[in-house]
Amino acid sequence: MKLAADTLEHTHVRLEPMAERHAAGLKAACEADERIWLDIYPYSWAGEHFQPTWDKLMADTAAGNTLGFAVIAGGEVVGISTFYAIDPANAVVEIGGTYYRPDVRGGVVNPAAKRLMMAHAFGCGARRVVYRVDAINARSRAAVLKLGAVEEALLRQDRVTWTGRIRDTVIFSILADEWPAVRDRLDRRLAALG
Repeated sequence: MKLAADTLEHTHVRLEPMAERHAAGLKAACEADERIWLDIYPYSWAGEHFQPTWDKLMADTAAGNTLGFAVIAGGEVVGISTFYAIDPANAVVEIGGTYYRPDVRGGVVNPAAKRLMMAHAFGCGARRVVYRVDAINARSRAAVLKLGAVEEALLRQDRVTWTGRIRDTVIFSILADEWPAVRDRLDRRLAALG
């Protein structure tokens, strides 16, 4: 597996490898819902936390451990989604670090973005795509299941969030041999969404 830092496009979204030109748009998108960072994220992109989190993303990207995408819809950066824990030897990658501006949640943006990312991962040789979701994040858990992922496990007291809350994490995955059926369902869903 060798993940390329390609721009990915769908009718509804464009995913561009995160670069400095996306910083201002991402900052504005992240500040559209400052409350969410207190509740369900292990880190914060809001306010004074933006720059250190941005710097970490850029450093992890330079190290080859992470590949973040600016999610663009309607010509604006509306969020971020990221390949994490890139493990070429085992052909495993995690999709996470996803955040969307409130006005695009629950619509076509997330399934279109995830469709692009999973197609890219499996096209680059991934055997397994993983999602890790905070156990209290019911909306994201439902969204990952709706994508077609299989819930595998609950990791109790998995990590400490930036607020000090101890998080339980739910693990989901999609395997390469499951991808064609998942892809076809997603394509039908996206066609129905327009």
